[in-house]
Amino acid sequence: MSLAAPAGAQIGLPQPSLPVPVVGPVVSQTLDGVDRATLDIERQIETLARQRVRSINRLLRDNRQSIELDRQGSPARRGELLVLDADDAALEAARQEGFTILSDDRIDGLDMAVVRLRVPETMDLAEAEELVGRIMPEAQVAADNLHFPAGHAVTPAAAQSHSAASETDIPVGMIDSAPARGDAVTEVRGFASGAPLPADHGTAVASLLSASGIRRIRAADVYGSDKAGGNALAIAKALGWLTASKSKVVTISLVGPRNAVLERAIAASQAKGVVVVAAVGNDGPAAPPAFPASYDGVVAVTGVDGRRRALIEAGKALHLDYAAPGADIFGRNAKGKRVRLRGTSFATPLVAARIAWAKSAGIYWRRALDAEAIDLGSKGEDPIYGRGLVCGACKGAR
Repeated sequence: MSLAAPAGAQIGLPQPSLPVPVVGPVVSQTLDGVDRATLDIERQIETLARQRVRSINRLLRDNRQSIELDRQGSPARRGELLVLDADDAALEAARQEGFTILSDDRIDGLDMAVVRLRVPETMDLAEAEELVGRIMPEAQVAADNLHFPAGHAVTPAAAQSHSAASETDIPVGMIDSAPARGDAVTEVRGFASGAPLPADHGTAVASLLSASGIRRIRAADVYGSDKAGGNALAIAKALGWLTASKSKVVTISLVGPRNAVLERAIAASQAKGVVVVAAVGNDGPAAPPAFPASYDGVVAVTGVDGRRRALIEAGKALHLDYAAPGADIFGRNAKGKRVRLRGTSFATPLVAARIAWAKSAGIYWRRALDAEAIDLGSKGEDPIYGRGLVCGACKGAR
């Protein structure tokens, strides 16, 4: 196995309350026979771990009015908690402790309801989360955790000619920032203040779906101009919309911590036949497991470069399904310029497109992808490449 080093900073945001992890055991697992003298893997993993901590500290410093840490040390919307399955008596008990009900939201398409609570000003989020958990032992309580993109554009790139991909009318949903309008983007809806607001990351994901032959893309913008965009409730609402609108496959190139509300939403969507595909992130192999990629039944995707080397910055999930090109591929930015891309964000829509194509052909998607997958690394399924590399010849947007 060989590893591809990152071209530049592309760090998703971490679990900042934890110290920088000891990377030695992770390196031993990741190397899997690589010559330590030729690849300074330990130094790179250590750098990724330290960048995660610096990134979250900077985020908090710059957005004190919008973001704070939950009791697990993960970033979340300031002063709000999300509650599932609370009865009237439990909510009244919360009111007696100074909590205020901001809204009781029904999520269309998923048959679920979420109560938003305002935390008393005298209480920080971590303290409030613990208190509400004691008040409502039968309910599920969560912070409105933030999720972050898992890749970025590296450099501008010249146009090239590629053969056309097989096209399909199977609708594919994407949850991200908004893409700039393109022929294949049939609908865009916002789930954050200022949304939809076209941005480079969402545009790149949409351009990869389009280049892969997807002709009906529904895009949900969960960022807009919101400082606390990418939150769990916004993603759950976006998933509800995409489920209700009959999107058969949904791709999510975002990474965050485990969250009860989003986990419930994904399970409800899967129960209605939606295949959810998600990136493992770019926080490196020493990072905590990435979500939503780690939720049960989600198709977890990692990335490789043009030489089929695993990306050194690729994160991990509680399970791994497939690898796909996540470097040396091309997409479009919000200005329509062709750019070189890097990150597991961009491997994910390639896998989602393959699943959509299999569905349109009436083939069980797992069987189709397994038949295509190229076994890399250790023989058979492994924690670096999953079940193998799909879309190995894909180069992205023309």
